[in-house]
Amino acid sequence: MINVALEGAEFYAYHGFYPEEQVIGTHFLVDIQVGFYAEIDVEKDNLSNTVNYEVLYAIIDDEMKHTRKVIESVAQAILNRITTEFIFIETAVVTIKKQNPPFRGPLKQSVITLSYHK
Repeated sequence: MINVALEGAEFYAYHGFYPEEQVIGTHFLVDIQVGFYAEIDVEKDNLSNTVNYEVLYAIIDDEMKHTRKVIESVAQAILNRITTEFIFIETAVVTIKKQNPPFRGPLKQSVITLSYHK
């Protein structure tokens, strides 16, 4: 299996349950890993023989712009788009880390992870 990943993609977005989160916004980090079996010759050194991580980034970037109350919804939208774009993907994992969530005490980040398995 071949794995392609992006780690630590940074976004400023307006996701959050509380109305003020959707106004003020915060920083998010997104990691994604996809896995697939190469049924074509990857030694041909051709971008069409793999998952284009520039396309992965564009999908994440677009979905982070759509404000949602829970980041699980964002992760699911990312997974849906990726599995539609790259129908040969066998596995995908999306992790979203919300930096400095609004809690009473100091907290570095809250984290959710969603997985897809064909």
